[in-house]
Amino acid sequence: MEETPKKAGKSGWVDCQDAVHQLYHYLDGELTDEKRVAIARHLDLCPPCSDGFDFEGELRRLIARKCRDDVPADLKARIAEAIHHQDHP
Repeated sequence: MEETPKKAGKSGWVDCQDAVHQLYHYLDGELTDEKRVAIARHLDLCPPCSDGFDFEGELRRLIARKCRDDVPADLKARIAEAIHHQDHP
């Protein structure tokens, strides 16, 4: 990974280490708008990080499409009942 300058404050620049560290939060939509913009800017300017982002995003989409198990209704009901009993003894 290349190092991109990291500026303090609201300038929005992040380095590669921070961008990679925040990647899953970015993909999950768990960042503030400011941090999202900073990560997006970094990805636009840093091909190595952008390639990693593209890979992780595609991997998540593939897993979401291919790894869908149908859970039997009775199992869902038993799990819901167990959770309810745990929360309301």
